[in-house]
Amino acid sequence: MLAAAAYETDPEGPGVDAGLVLRAATAAGLGADALDAAERAGLRRGPDGRLRLPDRRDLYEAVPPARRRAAHRLLAAAAAGERPRPATLLHRALALPCPDAAAGDELAACAREPGCASHGERAAVLAHAAALAVDPGVRADRLVAAADQARRAGRPRRARELLDRAAESAAPGPVRGRAALVHGLLALRDGPVADARESLLLAARLCAQDPRGPGPALDARLAAAEASWALGDAPAYLEAVGVPGTPGGPHRVPAASDDPGREVHDVHDVRDVRDYRLGMSAALGDRFGAGRAALARVVERAAGEGRPDALLRAGAAALVGGDVDAACRLGSRALAAARAHDAGPEPPRALELLAYAELRSGRHARARAHAEEGLRCAHDTGQRNVLAHLHAVLALVASLDCAADTVARHARAAQDVAARHGLAQAATLAEWALARADLARGRAPEAASRLGPLVRPGPGRGHFAVRLLAVPDFVEAVVLAGEPGAARTAVTEFTAWAERGHDPQAPAQLARCQALSATGDPAGADARYAEALARHDRAGGDYERARTAALYGKWLRRSRRPARARALLRDALVAFERCGATVWAAQTAAELRATGEAPGQAEPPGRLAELTPQQLRIARCVAEGDTNREVARRLSVSPRTVDHHLRNVFAQLGVRSRTELARLVDRAERATAPS
Repeated sequence: MLAAAAYETDPEGPGVDAGLVLRAATAAGLGADALDAAERAGLRRGPDGRLRLPDRRDLYEAVPPARRRAAHRLLAAAAAGERPRPATLLHRALALPCPDAAAGDELAACAREPGCASHGERAAVLAHAAALAVDPGVRADRLVAAADQARRAGRPRRARELLDRAAESAAPGPVRGRAALVHGLLALRDGPVADARESLLLAARLCAQDPRGPGPALDARLAAAEASWALGDAPAYLEAVGVPGTPGGPHRVPAASDDPGREVHDVHDVRDVRDYRLGMSAALGDRFGAGRAALARVVERAAGEGRPDALLRAGAAALVGGDVDAACRLGSRALAAARAHDAGPEPPRALELLAYAELRSGRHARARAHAEEGLRCAHDTGQRNVLAHLHAVLALVASLDCAADTVARHARAAQDVAARHGLAQAATLAEWALARADLARGRAPEAASRLGPLVRPGPGRGHFAVRLLAVPDFVEAVVLAGEPGAARTAVTEFTAWAERGHDPQAPAQLARCQALSATGDPAGADARYAEALARHDRAGGDYERARTAALYGKWLRRSRRPARARALLRDALVAFERCGATVWAAQTAAELRATGEAPGQAEPPGRLAELTPQQLRIARCVAEGDTNREVARRLSVSPRTVDHHLRNVFAQLGVRSRTELARLVDRAERATAPS
């Protein structure tokens, strides 16, 4: 019973303090045999020294109220003198035979003490303080504060329960505003983001006259901007993020890691938020230079920052400003700070930022590791919107080295949530991943069909901050599909975007796009490819350089320059293997074989060994179900060449139909597949 009562300080927490329970048991005259009996009944001691009681709620409610109060008196006495104080005060309050407003005031005051207890314990303290309040407005205020602490502890269901209870009491505008803020923040992580935005905009209006200061209203505006970003609504984002310095603008910023009502007067914090708002407004508007400078100041000042929310803000600033390496560093620091601050919802967000930044920087293995960890954390804290974005990142990583069904599985998981909750960014990333998987397997027309709606101007296009990242893949897809004219508008827009400096790889990718588009101008294409490789060398990054080298080598092979092609394809193959892009490595190895060089791979199995490298490639494409025209596009040869080689393949292998050829290829390759 003592363990069940001890849980009341944090009902959904990881367990109760074994020392506290044992001291209370000793004071009650219970011997060691009582602990043995409790363990037989289900009480467990964890490796962290805390006690866990799975059915504690049923046990607690089955005991008469007088006995529960006696247990709380014992626990209060055992906790007396300890710091932090919430356990002592809460057990004293629970030991009272009837509500006591003074005890409620003392509990509420304790919850506001800096560094006092965890977010989960604060939520319990404030909820009990609300139950002891006489005034409906005070009760609602405490319930809203409890809901916010439950949200910070990563317990969204409990937070919503507390908000529902708060709505039953009459409350003034600022309290209703703070309730709308908590509702909006919960929906931002797990719900339709359009609903989240409306709730947050309402919160900003209701909190405008909050006696605690402008902190809650500013938090609501920044969160409404984040919701607009997730929706892919650039004008709404710019309107929500606003431009500081206007009449009535913020001058103080709340400390998100402690009490939501406490204000900070730190000049660096004020400057960071002002520069962040100015930088994002300008960078996404028409003044990218000024915006980039403001965002760089946010990143620079983050060197001495320790709060997860500020580090996440600085990481976002680094991404928009084109400093992906800084975004990776800030993501790592935000993750460490979130773990240290007992910030339940923040580790998944930090992992989301970190995985995306690493994906952008070409650190694919790290991106996968952090995204997979983020999936577990986001699932545990009920953040489906974060889950969707992480699945989209995993789909993009899988497009380098996994089977197509793995890419599709992650993309589907992202798209399912994105469709229900309006997550334009996650949906765009997932569709891009599917297209990149098609492109890696030589299915250029399919890739072009997926990417076209994302990158072209007009309704239904991709997310404003992501769509241009996919333009290089779109240009490659349409050129390989035989439709270079379709890339003209996209290349023009990408040129302006690359000049702004949003992505360090963009200048090299632009030169690659121009080389691909230079049909009928061999000298121009050659110069652009060389320029692209030189720019890659300055920017760094194995994967994108390998993509350019592979395309350059393919172009040189078609231009009847096999020696130069082989050198580039060898470099590309090594780079793809080094960064784990096995699907792209396989495509490059096949291209290298077509130049007459075997890239050190095993001989083809069985009767397939009789075929030349080009015949083998064609046979495998046909076995996958491609038509002759599709094979020609995949291998960058003419349909007539495919017809000629295919007739020779049929004669050499003694098959009479494409179906027989597919069966033979399947049997031969399954016979040598690793068991």
